[in-house]
Amino acid sequence: MGAVLQQEVDFVHNPVHDGMIWIPDGTFRMGSDKHYPEEAPVHRVAVNGFWIDCTPVTNREFRKFVEATGYVTFAEVAPSPKDYPGALPHMLKAGSLVFDPPGHPVDLRNFANWWSFKFGANWRRPYGKGSSIRGLDNHPVVHIACRDAEAYAAWAGKELPTEAEWEYAARGGLDQVEFAWGDDLTPGGCHMANTWQGNFPHQNLAADGYERTSPVEAFPPNGYGLYDMIGNVWEWTSDWYSSVHTADAPKACCIPDNPRGGPEAGSYDPCQPRIKIPRKVVKGGSHLCAPNYCRRYRPAARHAQPVDTSMSHVGFRCITRERKRP
Repeated sequence: MGAVLQQEVDFVHNPVHDGMIWIPDGTFRMGSDKHYPEEAPVHRVAVNGFWIDCTPVTNREFRKFVEATGYVTFAEVAPSPKDYPGALPHMLKAGSLVFDPPGHPVDLRNFANWWSFKFGANWRRPYGKGSSIRGLDNHPVVHIACRDAEAYAAWAGKELPTEAEWEYAARGGLDQVEFAWGDDLTPGGCHMANTWQGNFPHQNLAADGYERTSPVEAFPPNGYGLYDMIGNVWEWTSDWYSSVHTADAPKACCIPDNPRGGPEAGSYDPCQPRIKIPRKVVKGGSHLCAPNYCRRYRPAARHAQPVDTSMSHVGFRCITRERKRP
């Protein structure tokens, strides 16, 4: 187990905001120098205390929002040709990206081998036309674009967490351990999160009990009492993506307080210079993260997600920065 973070762990259920937990002020070492280059360098960060949802937002909760407001998600609206120069007209229809596993080994350098854009796929129909969320009320809502998460948060009187806030909460009081629970992926053979077992993307052994998403409290909480900070679905943050972290402050007096990430202009995908779609940081990994492909089921892991892109493994949770303590 790692060292306890600078501030003593002190979590309780929020009596005012149901389903939220208070995360205390603290300083921690953010990032990792051991895995993917975008996680480096490790650097010290200070964050003020905040309330955070115990779980990702569920289908049940998102349905209440839609019923109260009439909100239509990004995946339910046909894309505009001006936003996607060069796109084939027949592809400009409402839909979303759905994991579509092949039946054999494929080239892992090409994600098109397992992702399909399916017309009609959205939060109500997570696998496309003919599917539904019946019986999945307590599963995380998916096919959520950034603006959808922001709209829900505003309706709920909340916000999306920054990357620093999210990672601090995910660590659960442990500093610089591999996972949210320690250094072993499956301590004592016990699965601690919904991730992929087998050779991704064609062999899903489902040793953790789930092939796709799982109920949001199916696995143990971390040290702060938060569920699904690792695995199940990726979660949006409010920060624009940057390819590396800022270097560590040379002195303790210079540790950044509540950092807010890089500039929007720096978040564009350099591999697609014609398409100026900004990207934000998503955290936590998902049920599709596997040892042979994507070892991002760790608090330090991060990924760039275009703000207009919804997928069958992307959801979110909210925070509020009110200083009211229980």
